[in-house]
Amino acid sequence: MINFDDFAKVELKVGTVLKAEEVEGSEKLIELKVDLGEEEPRQILAGVKQWYKPEDFIGKQVVVVANLESRKMMGLESQGMMLAADTTDGPIFLTVPKKVPPGTKIR
Repeated sequence: MINFDDFAKVELKVGTVLKAEEVEGSEKLIELKVDLGEEEPRQILAGVKQWYKPEDFIGKQVVVVANLESRKMMGLESQGMMLAADTTDGPIFLTVPKKVPPGTKIR
């Protein structure tokens, strides 16, 4: 269990996927450019190539942990994490039911 103050530190935002492509040399990673309403899109890496094609993400609005510390994978920096439900058929990414501006905070 965590207390509310710890939970409040997590910054969840809606991001719109602008671009997605396979990471060369990786069996798992897809590189996404995600608009979070900031000056530049964020680069987010997702290890989901066995379940998704890059084009599955284009234009989708997803839920992103925006204040997660960056992490290097395959020489690339991932600047956030998209939230997904783990199912027996693979991850199902959390989306919003109605289009909202990129960067909209989730509470």
